[in-house]
Amino acid sequence: MHFVDAKGILSAHNGMNLYRGCTHGCIYCDSRSRCYQMNHDFEDIEVKQNAPWLLEKALRSKRKKCMIGTGAMCDPYMHCEEQLGLTRRCLEIIDRYGFGLAIQTKSDRILRDLELLKSINQKAKCVVQMTLTTYDEELCKILEPNVCTTRKRYETLQIFRENGIPTVVWLSPILPFINDTNENIEGILNYCISAEVRGIICFGMGMTLREGDREYFYAALDRHFPGMKERYRQKFGYSYEISSERSGELMRIFKSRCRENNIIYDLDACFHYLQEFPKQYTQLSLFET
Repeated sequence: MHFVDAKGILSAHNGMNLYRGCTHGCIYCDSRSRCYQMNHDFEDIEVKQNAPWLLEKALRSKRKKCMIGTGAMCDPYMHCEEQLGLTRRCLEIIDRYGFGLAIQTKSDRILRDLELLKSINQKAKCVVQMTLTTYDEELCKILEPNVCTTRKRYETLQIFRENGIPTVVWLSPILPFINDTNENIEGILNYCISAEVRGIICFGMGMTLREGDREYFYAALDRHFPGMKERYRQKFGYSYEISSERSGELMRIFKSRCRENNIIYDLDACFHYLQEFPKQYTQLSLFET
């Protein structure tokens, strides 16, 4: 872990990444790709130590309240968050200034900030996004070795439901020949239905591979799935987007179950929900001094 002073913290679309790199160890992580120009080991977490100061400065200058997003490129609840509490400090600022939050994670460490997330949701809007990829617990431990399993994430979603905080699930990635099965998709969807998630984001039944990510993924295949790397090479070559040959059938199951249970699955609608700040709070903010 090393510390830097960032020049800015919010993107043009009000997203932020407080850390760079990750210690979850997921074998498929696209954030390892060389195109992101990470000039340090992926597990050597870069900590943007001045992020709270930058965030407060940015929120103080905004004329209208909006949703603040985090977790797209780097999980805000990695192991180092236990020690540093950087995510929590930023959430406290979001709460104090009355902004909304759309936060994405794979970790049940987010429950440490449950009361804070409830406060944000009461004042504006808080949406917790949880990534679910693999219903089978033993397989999950191979694919995502250093973070809680899918069952624990499902239990976390249930706790947010019980506390009135809306949730969205990212059903991604689906690895061809590994977890692209009816049983896997049905199992995850049953979790989502039980937890009463508001929406599910799914870009299709597949994954992406590019330089940096591909090498790490193939090395993991050699360790855990002998012969699978050659199967990938023969089937997909150096393609960036890799789709399961069962994609059509699995997507039909996905869409059908979502429609039956009033779960948003259209991508535009899902992202609109994540980015939409409640109108009543937008109006109130116009009269604040």
